[in-house]
Amino acid sequence: MGVFSKYHRFHEAGEEANVNNVERFGVPAHSLFTSSKVISLHHRIEITDASEQVVYRAQSKAISLHDRTEIFDAAGNSIAKMWKKVFTLHERHFIEMADGTSFQLSNELWHLVKDVTNIEGLGWQLRGNIMALNFELYDSDGSVIAVIGQKMFSLHDKYCIDIYKPELEKPVVAILITLQHMIRDRENARAASSSSSSSSGN
Repeated sequence: MGVFSKYHRFHEAGEEANVNNVERFGVPAHSLFTSSKVISLHHRIEITDASEQVVYRAQSKAISLHDRTEIFDAAGNSIAKMWKKVFTLHERHFIEMADGTSFQLSNELWHLVKDVTNIEGLGWQLRGNIMALNFELYDSDGSVIAVIGQKMFSLHDKYCIDIYKPELEKPVVAILITLQHMIRDRENARAASSSSSSSSGN
């Protein structure tokens, strides 16, 4: 395990689960991993298992105001669709699962991911923030569903997710993909704001 293993939750495929996760929640049922190019017109994301076999794929439309994204399993079956609401004071992403279940994630714009993000429609909570690069997902009873860690200093957006309730894997994957989009949007907005400030200062 790396030097950040006590506080930073990311681990590579083939490595043991993060020591902090194991101490707090026990050994996860299994882990999944994602990797995507930072700059990609279609923003493709692949989700792999511990053997580095692709189990899910996510693809966004090249040009889409609503950031429409669809998630497929390894056989090509659609498992979820995600899109965001625009022109609102709150950053709001909607998710519709193939079985008809629907829910949404909402945050205020121009802020880091809040310490607590409610997943409306499921009663779940996502706890964590961008600066820590760690997120914990809890169900309505306060039991941990999954723990997400983002790799530091990587040329690719790389995440690992330790899953404690495997029967909830598909909505967890949809939430993970949505979280990656939310973080990307915030980074883009922050970069645009910094560029605008620099230009106005000249």
